[in-house]
Amino acid sequence: MFGGFVANMTFGFLKVAMLFATVRAVGGTVQGYDVGSMSAYIWISQGMLGSINLNGRIDLADRVKTGDIAVDFLRPINIQLATIATEVGKAVFALIPRGLPSVAIGAIFIGMTMPTTVAPYILGACSLLIGITVSFSTVYLVAVIGFWLVETRGIQIFYMVISGFFSGLYVPISLFPDWLLVITEATPFPSMLMYPIDVLTGRVTGAASYGLVAAQLAWLAVTLAAGHLLTVAGRRKLEVQGG
Repeated sequence: MFGGFVANMTFGFLKVAMLFATVRAVGGTVQGYDVGSMSAYIWISQGMLGSINLNGRIDLADRVKTGDIAVDFLRPINIQLATIATEVGKAVFALIPRGLPSVAIGAIFIGMTMPTTVAPYILGACSLLIGITVSFSTVYLVAVIGFWLVETRGIQIFYMVISGFFSGLYVPISLFPDWLLVITEATPFPSMLMYPIDVLTGRVTGAASYGLVAAQLAWLAVTLAAGHLLTVAGRRKLEVQGG
């Protein structure tokens, strides 16, 4: 956790240097972002990084590969929901030693523009929890693809590359050209990171903020349904070496 916190701070200051320069180069505002709102985006995204799974990897992938998943199927639990709930619990805990200190560092040493009313924080907290859950329900899909593949590392690496870009980790997705923004919003990745940030920072308010949360819930339903179907199909005929 401490190592992750140090990494968050390091890349946070690097992003401050680059994105602040971008804002100032275009006259102080770019796509509605000024220095204060850009700082809020940078430090909240860095704080969320330890809780949002953008690397495409969970322990279940190894259990599928080794065949230990057969033991899990014998247990009186829902494998999908149990796996996601466990990972979400770890992720929420990571906000305490890693996420909140990262945001505090940005607020103290750089400063940021945040809402002055309570509503965005309440809705933002809900959006954050949904975003975390969407990230793990999507990564679960990568893990269970292992029922049909010998090795899923290639897919996991590909997932890691596209998820960071489309989730808005590097730059806000509103800076994308229109055609790329359309493609991005047709994926679940903005629901993991960008939408919670927009709600928490008050960049999107009113009906638009509820629309973002509704989009998150829709992607959560889609990924959970897809994960259920893949799990049912995968356990229909499961061969484990040695038995």
